[in-house]
Amino acid sequence: MSAPRSLFGSGSALSPNDMMSRSEAQAFVEKVVKLSKAETIGVNVSGGYTGNIRFAANRITTSGGVTNSQLVVQSGYGARHAIVTTGDFSPEGIERAVRQSEAIAKLAPEDPENMPLLPPQQYTDVKAFFDSTANLSAAERAAAAHTAIDAARAAGDLASAGFIIEGTNFNAIGSNTGMFAYFPSTSANYQLTVRTNDGTGSGWAAADHPDWTQVDFKAVSDRAIEKARQSRSPVAVEPGRYTVILEPQAVGDLVQLLAFSLDARSADEGRSAFSKQGGGTKIGDKIVDSRVTLFSDPADPQLLGQPWTFEGLPLGREVWIENGVLKQLQYSRFWAKKKNARPNGGLGAVKMSGGDATTEQMIASTDRGILVTRLWYLRQVDPRTVLYTGLTRDGTFLIENGKITKAVKNLRFNESPLFMLNNLESLGRAVRVAGTEAGGNVVFPTLKVKDFNFTSLSDAV
Repeated sequence: MSAPRSLFGSGSALSPNDMMSRSEAQAFVEKVVKLSKAETIGVNVSGGYTGNIRFAANRITTSGGVTNSQLVVQSGYGARHAIVTTGDFSPEGIERAVRQSEAIAKLAPEDPENMPLLPPQQYTDVKAFFDSTANLSAAERAAAAHTAIDAARAAGDLASAGFIIEGTNFNAIGSNTGMFAYFPSTSANYQLTVRTNDGTGSGWAAADHPDWTQVDFKAVSDRAIEKARQSRSPVAVEPGRYTVILEPQAVGDLVQLLAFSLDARSADEGRSAFSKQGGGTKIGDKIVDSRVTLFSDPADPQLLGQPWTFEGLPLGREVWIENGVLKQLQYSRFWAKKKNARPNGGLGAVKMSGGDATTEQMIASTDRGILVTRLWYLRQVDPRTVLYTGLTRDGTFLIENGKITKAVKNLRFNESPLFMLNNLESLGRAVRVAGTEAGGNVVFPTLKVKDFNFTSLSDAV
């Protein structure tokens, strides 16, 4: 990490191109805190560099890099507080943000759910910063893109389009209570779509990891190309309930939404799928198949997430569903205090334990079913049952007598991950997925489920 030219102390501004070290970030936060005249002040500073390369129609279209830094100041007077965000790191810009937050806080109404700033905390040490990613060159990004571009050109009847984005980031928070947290990280994400030139076939694949060397670009490219070839000239099938094999990406698209619904407040107030009729929650009840365990753990080698929340609350391993039983719900600090419970943070990094069945074994054991590559355009239908609607995309195939026999047109579904996880037949190995609509670090297995509810056909490729 390069050192910043100034910590806004004597004239020159902090360069937004710089990646602050822990000591530099702490010194910066402390200087902002000392400017405060409010009763409380919380400071968040973040920044980093993102390199990207985009390609379409088998040629690179853009390549570039973006640097960005942001300062967030929250000033408070009792239960009144206000936040000001700035990208101006000059001494004048930083002081202006502090003074504006103080002025707005004095005018703000009292927040009935205001919580005091946290005192110093202890955090798990998570290594999510990799030199292989931080030191990457534009030429290396281009070489990765060419694993798809060159193969699609050589095929003669395929068009590739993709986006590779990688970079470095740091995030630091502190306050006048002495709390400080710092997290540096890197990220590398590759998403690829390959279309057939006749316009009937589409394949998609992706990979994500903070360590660039752990992304197998050729394997992603090969997978998307094969999906595109297989998905040519899809046929219509009758909507209805099918045995479905969902690849990890599709599982992540849908089951991640179940994880985000595990909110204690909505359950206690009778507004969620985890509320009991007549009062109370379903904690301790079996809610899905006994093979399902869902947990968060920023230190898990497949997740490597930030080990604290935006408030500085430590995050560790939290098991939400264990062997099918709902073990706990997510408590904010306010709701935990109200209910005399332990605040346990959010679910930014989520993993579902897998099994040992391969996709090939699942296909071979299926008399008639559908293989789904991924889902998209998911929208909530009913929060009380976690029911969502959405569409398949980029590779949907009919299975007959243990073999993939043809590509099928995309299908709209209405399904709840709760219902789906009660219709589980087999699980594959859990892998990190790359492009869920909700984002975040997520790890899910391939699943074979019965009675998945498809409601209509879509002509979109």
